[in-house]
Amino acid sequence: MARGRLRIYLGAAPGVGKTYAMLSEAHRRVERGTDCVVAFVEHHGRPRTEVMLHGLEQLPRKDVEYRGTRFAEMDVDAVLRRSPAVAMVDELAHTNVPGSRNGKRWQDVEELLAAGIDVVSTVNIQHLESLGDVVESITGVRQRETLPDEVVRRADQIELVDMEPQALRRRMAHGNVYRPDKVDAALSNYFRPGNLTALRELALLWVADRVDEYLNAYRDEHQVSAIWGSRERIVVGLTGGPEGRTLIRRAARLAEKGAGGEVLAVYVSRSDGLTAASPKELAVQRTLVEDLGGTFHQVVGDDVPAALLDFARGVNATQIVLGVSRRKSWQYVLGPGVGATIARESGPDLDVHLITHDEVGKGRGLPVPRGARLGRPRVVAGWLTGVLGPVLLTWLLTGVLPGVGLANDMLLVLSLTVAAALVGGLLPALASAVVGSLLLNWYFTPPVHTLTISDPENIVAIAVFVGVAVSVASVVDLAARRTHQATRLRTESEILSFLAGNVLRGETTPEALLERVRETFGMESAALLERAGETAPWTCAAGVGRQPAGSPEDADVDVPVGDHMALCLRGRVLPATDRRVLAAFAAQAAVVLDRQRLRQEADRAGKLAEGNRIRTALLAAVSHDLRTPLAGIKAAVTSLRSDDVAWSEEDHAELLAAIEEGADRLDHLVGNLLDMSRLQTGTVTPLLRETDLDEVVPMALASVPEDSVELDIPETLPMVYVDRGLLERTVANVVENAVKHSPPGAKVLVAASVLADRVDVRIVDRGPGVPDEAKERVFEPFQRYGDAPQGVGVGLGLAVARGFAEALGGTLHAEDTPGGGLTMVLSVPTAPRPAAGRPA
Repeated sequence: MARGRLRIYLGAAPGVGKTYAMLSEAHRRVERGTDCVVAFVEHHGRPRTEVMLHGLEQLPRKDVEYRGTRFAEMDVDAVLRRSPAVAMVDELAHTNVPGSRNGKRWQDVEELLAAGIDVVSTVNIQHLESLGDVVESITGVRQRETLPDEVVRRADQIELVDMEPQALRRRMAHGNVYRPDKVDAALSNYFRPGNLTALRELALLWVADRVDEYLNAYRDEHQVSAIWGSRERIVVGLTGGPEGRTLIRRAARLAEKGAGGEVLAVYVSRSDGLTAASPKELAVQRTLVEDLGGTFHQVVGDDVPAALLDFARGVNATQIVLGVSRRKSWQYVLGPGVGATIARESGPDLDVHLITHDEVGKGRGLPVPRGARLGRPRVVAGWLTGVLGPVLLTWLLTGVLPGVGLANDMLLVLSLTVAAALVGGLLPALASAVVGSLLLNWYFTPPVHTLTISDPENIVAIAVFVGVAVSVASVVDLAARRTHQATRLRTESEILSFLAGNVLRGETTPEALLERVRETFGMESAALLERAGETAPWTCAAGVGRQPAGSPEDADVDVPVGDHMALCLRGRVLPATDRRVLAAFAAQAAVVLDRQRLRQEADRAGKLAEGNRIRTALLAAVSHDLRTPLAGIKAAVTSLRSDDVAWSEEDHAELLAAIEEGADRLDHLVGNLLDMSRLQTGTVTPLLRETDLDEVVPMALASVPEDSVELDIPETLPMVYVDRGLLERTVANVVENAVKHSPPGAKVLVAASVLADRVDVRIVDRGPGVPDEAKERVFEPFQRYGDAPQGVGVGLGLAVARGFAEALGGTLHAEDTPGGGLTMVLSVPTAPRPAAGRPA
C-alpha cells in the first residue's frame, strides 16, 4: 500500500487562518468528489471557523479520562476503519492526554499516512522544536507543545498562511480570535506588533529554506548545472587584504536592493597551507559579514578562479563581487589575474562586479612580522656562526675533506658568512668575512701557511668573497632595521588610532587611559598631576599602579601638558623616541580629565535646574492645589462657628463631610510630596520579600469607589519579590489616576499575568488616552495631562508610582488600550526559586 501524502498549513501565530484555510480546502475536495472527512478540528469558539464545518463529514472523537476529567481526542481507530481518501487533522503539534494511543498527535498522523490516507494538517512556527529558544527569547513564553522539525520537513506540501501583524491585531480586536475579556491581555503580551513581526519573519525564512531544499533537490535530480536566479545570492571573493571590508559592505548594499538577498563571503586557501592573508584581518572580515547578515566560508583550492566559480555555482549564486587586483602594472605579464579570469569564465548566468578600492596597484606583500628586531640570543648566535664557524669548517676541509678545491672552499665559507648575516646582523657577518678571508688565504691559497698570494686570480676571488660577504651583511642588517622601524610605526599608529577613537567616542576615563599608558610602556605607575599656579603644590588628579609619583621630580619620566599639568611615569627611563607617543597620551589625558569635569558640572547644573523647576512647580501647586482644600476647610469651619445661622443636622453633617474631604485631599497631596522628596534624596529602602499579589492589590483599592474597578488576578500567579507597602502605594496611585480619567460608568480593569520571570499588572481604563509623544511626560513630577480636571492634584501620583516601581526592581510604562484609553503596565520580578536540593 502506498504511503499517504501530508499537506501542512504553516502559520506565524494563532489566528492567521490556518484552520479556516484547511477547511476551505476540504470543501473544494468534496466538491470535486474526493472522499474527505474531518478527523479532528478544534474551532475554539470562533464563529467563522465553526461555520466552515457545516457540510463536512465529522468523525466521532474518543473520550479519554485523566485525573477525574474527560478529554476529547482524535479517534485513530475510527479514522482507520472509515479509511477515507483524505483526513483533516488540526493542531499537528498537540500533546495527547496521558493514556491515549500515542503521546503526540503527529504520531497519530504517521499511522494514518502509513495506512495510505492523505492528511491535511496545521501547525504554527513556534511549535517547531529547533525554534523553541528563539521563540522564547522573542515572546518570553516557552512553548510546551512542540514537534520535531523533520516531521514538517517530510511533508509533501507546505503552504504558508501569512497575515500582516496589524491585520491580525485588528482581527483580534474585533473578537474573531479570542473572547473579548482576553483580547486586551493577548494584544499587550504575546500579540505585540514586534512579537508578531519577528514570528512572521521566522515563518517566511523557514519556508524559504524549505523552498531552497525543493529547488536544490530538483536541480540535482535533473542534473541542472545552469544558475537559476530565483534568489539573489552574492558571493564575495576575499584575499585577506584590507580591501575585503569594502567588498563586503558593497555586496551587502547589493543584497539589500533585492528581496531576500544573501551574502556569502569566501576565502580560498591553498592546499599546502601557505597563505599571504592576515589571520587577524580575516577574523575581522568574518565578524563584519556575520554582522551584516551574511555567512563566511573557507574553501581549499590551488586554482583560485576555478574554486570561486565552483563554489558560486554550487550555491546557485547570481553575482560575484571581487576587488580590482592589487598587482602592480608589470605583474600583469605573469597572467591576467583572478578578476579577469573569473569574468571571462563566469558565463552569461553569473554577473561579476569588480570593485575599486584604496589598495589597487599597491602590490601584495606578506604581512610584516612584529618583533623583528634582532635580540641578544640571535646576536650571540651570529658571532658564534661568524667566528667559530669558519674555524671549524677549515679544520674539516683540511683534515677530513682535503682537496675539495679553492672555489668550493670559498663557497662553503661564504655560506657561513651569509648564515652569520641572517642570524646576527652586520657585525658578525663582517667578522665572518674577515676571519674567512684570512683562513682561505692561509690554508687554501698557494703558497699556503703564508698571507701572500702568488696567483692574481686568487686575489680577485678573495676580493669578490669579501665584497659579497659585506654586501649580504649590509642588506640583511638594513632589512632588520627597516622591519623594526615598520613595527614601531605600526604600533604607534595603532596607539594613535586608539586615542583618536576615544576622542570621537568620549568613552575613556582618566584612570583607564593612564592604565593604557602604564601597560604600553611597561611602567610601574602613571599619574596625571596638576597645580593651580607656578608656586602651588602638585595634586594628583588621577593615578594608577603602585605608588604614583607625587611631583614631576619624583618621576622617572614626566611630560608637561600646558603650564599647570604633567603626566608622570615611574618604573624606568624611556628613550627619546617614545616621547612623541607619550606626548599624545598626555594631551589626551588632559582632554579626558576636562571632559569628565565638564560632564560632572553639567550633571550638577542639570540637577540644580531640575530642583529649580520642581521648586517652581511646587510653589505653583502650593498656591493653588493646597490652598483649594484649605479654603474649603476654612469656609466649612467658619460656617459651623457662625452664630447667625441655625444649621440643621443635615447641613451640619454636610459641612463636617466637606472638612473631612478637604483634610483627606491635603493628606494625600502632602503624602505624595513627601514620597517624591524621599525618591529624589534616595532614602527609599525597600524591604523585599515574597508576596502574594492577590493580597496586595485589593488593599490598594481602598481609596477608590468599590464599583469602579474590576479585578482579574489569577490564583495561579507565582509569588512576587517586592516591598508590600511600596507595591500597594504604586498600584493605588496608578488606579486612582485611571479611575479619575475613566468615563462615568466605565470600570477600570486591573489584570495580572506572568511573563517569563516577571509578573505584569495591567491597569486598563477607557478614558481619552494619551498620545505617544506624551506617554513619558506623564511620569514627570508636577505633570497633569490636558484632559485632567482642575484642582485634582499636583501631578505627582504617576511620578511617585514609577519611582517606587523602579525601587522594587520593576518598571512602569504606558500603552494604548485597544479600542481607546490608556493601559499602565507595572512589571515586577517573581520570587526567586529555591535552589535544587534545598527545602522550599
